[in-house]
Order: sequence, then C-alpha cells, then structure tokens
Amino acid sequence: MNTIGCFHAHYSNIALIEETLAAYEVELVHYVDPGLDRLKHDADFSDVVIHEKVAQTLRWIAECHADAILVTCTLFAAVLEQEATEVPVPVIGIDDPLLQEMRQVPGDYIIAFTNPATIEGTMARLNQALQQENENEHPYIANTYQTEAVCIPGTFELIMRGDQQGYFEAVREGLQQIAEQYPSKTVVAAQLSMAPAAAQVTADTGIAIHSPLALLAAYLEKNLEVARQ
Repeated sequence: MNTIGCFHAHYSNIALIEETLAAYEVELVHYVDPGLDRLKHDADFSDVVIHEKVAQTLRWIAECHADAILVTCTLFAAVLEQEATEVPVPVIGIDDPLLQEMRQVPGDYIIAFTNPATIEGTMARLNQALQQENENEHPYIANTYQTEAVCIPGTFELIMRGDQQGYFEAVREGLQQIAEQYPSKTVVAAQLSMAPAAAQVTADTGIAIHSPLALLAAYLEKNLEVARQ
C-alpha cells in the first residue's frame, strides 16, 4: 500500500481528498499548515518565505515515510518546480492533472480563483507549462491557448473562518455567473476547495466546470500506480 503525504493549507481539503481516494489502496497522511495564508499580507512577506517553508515541509513529509507527496494548495504548488527536485519521492501538485488535460485540449480558458494570493503563481506555472507544449510542437501545427484569470470576490474569507456552506454557495453562484458570461470558453476552478461547487454547477446546468478533484484519482492511478481496492 502506497503512503501519500498530503500537504494542505486548510483542513477542509482533507475530506475532499479522503473521499476521492476512498476506493484505492492508499494510506493518506495529512499535514495542514495555514501559516503562509495568514502571513501573506505582511509587509515583509515574499516568495522567498513560500519557497523556504514549502521546501522545509516537503523534506519533513518525505522523512516521515511517505512514498509520494500531494500538495493540495495552489499557493504551495506554484513553487514546486524547484522544491520537488530536492526530495527523494514524487511530488504532485493539485493542478498537475488540470495542466495535463489543458495541454491536450487547446482553447480559451477562464481560470477561476477564490484566493487572490494564488493567482500570480498558478497562472505563471500554467502558462509556462502551456508555452513548453507549444515549443515542443511543429511550428505549423502549434497548439494555441488563451488563459484569463478571474477571482470570485469575497469568498476566500468565508472558508478561512470556517463558513464552508457559505463558501460553497458563494463559489457555486460565482462559477455559474462566470460560465454564463463566457459561454464560448472553458471554465476551470483552480483551487481544490472549489471542486464541490464546480461539480454542483455542472450537475445543475450541464455546463462543464473543470476542477482538480475530478481528474485526481485517474492521474494518481496512472502516475503513482495506486491500485483500487
């Protein structure tokens, strides 16, 4: 049985990961650290702080007998390119499955967020991955991608103070409005905490809202060879 160390910024992500991987023979060990989200508005806060903390925590999780590490916070995942190479086990960012799917399906994407602090890093990571895909293609058949970030205002504060139902309703309403506003574009809920609301909008309207959770199990099954029970 594989042991996956799950690195979260908020405890609410634990249940989402547990439910998604319940059918697999995998042990999930959860590490929750909300500190960076609490410090991000400090005057002296910088990306250096994020890099140092994420690197330190990845090393610690790896030392705790993890076979792999799943980073569920987009703020943390945005700095994984360098830090992931410094630990002896595979490190997967929560947005890796989405990035893989987007590389396979060129088009216009609206990337929706609730946490403004994650936008810059996630979009840089995403656009870099898509640009690399373009460079690997023949110049005459290069894939084309257009991405735009949108933040649903006033939502992240709800989940940080424990109002999960209020957060769900606000995100559901926000995602539906975005989908209706951009009918010709593919809407992606960038953060794991948005996944239940994205699934509800899809069920209610038939409009596909992509999220990290929908693709996670299949991605881990393929890349970590986790087996079903």
